[in-house]
Amino acid sequence: ARVLFDKMPLLWPHTVQTLYTTLAGFAMGVLAGIFIGVVIGSSRLAYDVAYPLLVGFSSIPKVAVVPLFVVWFGSGTVPAILTSMVISIFPVVVNVATGLASTEPELEDVLKVLGASKRDVLWNVGLPRALPYLFASLKIAITLAFVGTVLSETVAANKGIGTVMMIASGNFDVPLVFAGLFLLAGMGVALYALSSFIEHRMTGWAQRKTDMVMA
Repeated sequence: ARVLFDKMPLLWPHTVQTLYTTLAGFAMGVLAGIFIGVVIGSSRLAYDVAYPLLVGFSSIPKVAVVPLFVVWFGSGTVPAILTSMVISIFPVVVNVATGLASTEPELEDVLKVLGASKRDVLWNVGLPRALPYLFASLKIAITLAFVGTVLSETVAANKGIGTVMMIASGNFDVPLVFAGLFLLAGMGVALYALSSFIEHRMTGWAQRKTDMVMA
């Protein structure tokens, strides 16, 4: 704690940079993930075709993507944001698509007989049903976004906690490395707790419904 306090004047601007990069990449990843998840989850054919491709894309080591972003956009903040976005998309896409695909075909048939269009079914049944899946994925996505940010900062950035830790390790400044690790852990835990709180507030009805069924 003493080391972290002593190093804070040095680490503070880099902490702000890492937090900004992570949140920007996370927000872009969530928006893109929701869009792709809705497209895939709305069609059984699209789900069956696209899901294996997503799994294959997710298996690519993200460290291999960072040099491409550097070539296209140069070193700095942009590659870090894009890496954070790319690495956080997958859990959002999978959970949203799974939530939409879990809608019972019988329920869809009944609603269509009653005059509901496919858009009505998606808006009034599919998306509310996918909300618990979405908010559950946010806790995973935010932690992955930190991983993507720090990964890119250690490779192709001149500012951020990852950059500081990389330079400190090269200078054998172990206390500074641990101070950076503690800061990353603290930010990760705080954002995870915030995501859990939002999930509970937004989807508490789903948890209560589950508890009633189990009772």
